[in-house]
Amino acid sequence: MKAWKVVDTPPGANVIDSIWAFKIKRFPDGLIKKFKARFCARGDQQLEGIDFFETYAPVVQWTTVRLLLVLEVLLKLKSKQGDVTAAFLHADLGEDENIFVAMPTGFKQKGKCLKLKKTLYGLRQSPRMFWKYLTAAMVACHMVPSKLDPCLFVGTQVLCICYVDDILFWSKDIKHINALAVMLREQGLLLEQEDDAAGFLGVNLSKTPDGKLEMKQTGLIDRVIETLGLDTKLSKNKYTPAEHKPLVRDEDGEPFSGDFSYASAVGMLLYLSGHTRPDIAYAVNCCARYMFAPRNIHEIAIKRIGRYLKATRDKGLILNPCEELRIDNYPDADFAGMYGHEVITDPSCVKSRTGFIITVANCPVLWMSKLQTETALSTMEAEIIALAHSCRELFPIIDLVISLGKAVGLPTEDLTTMHVSIHEDNAGALVLAETIPPQFTPRSKYYAIKTVWFREEVQKRKIKLLKIDTVEQLGDLFTKGVPKVTFEYLRKKIMGW
Repeated sequence: MKAWKVVDTPPGANVIDSIWAFKIKRFPDGLIKKFKARFCARGDQQLEGIDFFETYAPVVQWTTVRLLLVLEVLLKLKSKQGDVTAAFLHADLGEDENIFVAMPTGFKQKGKCLKLKKTLYGLRQSPRMFWKYLTAAMVACHMVPSKLDPCLFVGTQVLCICYVDDILFWSKDIKHINALAVMLREQGLLLEQEDDAAGFLGVNLSKTPDGKLEMKQTGLIDRVIETLGLDTKLSKNKYTPAEHKPLVRDEDGEPFSGDFSYASAVGMLLYLSGHTRPDIAYAVNCCARYMFAPRNIHEIAIKRIGRYLKATRDKGLILNPCEELRIDNYPDADFAGMYGHEVITDPSCVKSRTGFIITVANCPVLWMSKLQTETALSTMEAEIIALAHSCRELFPIIDLVISLGKAVGLPTEDLTTMHVSIHEDNAGALVLAETIPPQFTPRSKYYAIKTVWFREEVQKRKIKLLKIDTVEQLGDLFTKGVPKVTFEYLRKKIMGW
């Protein structure tokens, strides 16, 4: 691919080392797909302002991925997955970038080095240069990048998303995808066909007999179970991932046993909860708070999640959209949930927790569970902070749904036909959110400023604010450990099982 040329080592040049990287690539279920060896540059030895300048490169948001999967089921779209071979070697280095790399073992010549012509794997600027190359190739094939997600490309017949070198295509007819793939190859992109949107970034996508789409990560769940040492018949299953009592710091409690890497287990669980398992989002976020100083109580908590996953290993997120392209937001807050459980001198014990889930056509596309950064002084303020946070995520999703709806021919001209709703279970927050012009009560005046912007947007976008019974509040699953009956009821509504 003409990635370099051999030159005399320039005096005083920063010649960075090279390295061989070996990897076993696997399918989502853990089976070996291929063995890979790659010659890479040591990007950690590059000097900023000499060897590289800009490094930022976007990847597609999972919200966008899930939204397109919902449209696939709704409109019965055909899908194909493509993979770019040796992706980073497609892009040329800038004329002002002179990068020299040491020759690899077995090929060394005295006084010689490699002057790069392409962005070799390992360079700090490689992801950015490839993204620019890919965008240019897409534009040349009449695929327009979305203003809301730079890795979403919209054409007259095809929609596609890019996560570095993994590309997913959707169209009503497979021939349009094949035609686009041929055009991209003519642009110089070494695009290879994968299976039908299966195994995208470690997530296994499969169609059920009744036309639903199920997203699973059984391979990752098996790795979590093995890491936690629960792959024996002696470990008992759990039917909720978290206890009702909040997880505290417990500095004076028993130390962590050290039988496994706590940080590694949390990392895998964060990936799992953020992609296909919203039911464990609250429990995982609680465990992640103590990643760098775990105690025995945290070891028990993370193993509880593992036992719950073992009981539900073959389950995932089922996408079963309704015919109506409606958007629903379920924000909730747990006011000072750890107060009285945590040591009173710990400032985090008075923090409230935000939890929300946003659905499109009754399918989850975004969810979150996290402690609020500021201290709320009342239940209403905690609910308003959660409502404001969820609206920051909701409004871009509305815009994305409108733009995609136009691309696929779904009616989105008037937001009222889409039934965008925010379901709030706090009466005070409902009154404050709907008051226009922005007013406040003596109890809410000190945090009124943060309500102004989303109240204006709620009115402008004609979003309905609806009172919802606490029992039906899906966001409740993301703010606290709920009893088994409540948990299973909400999980059924969110996950479909």
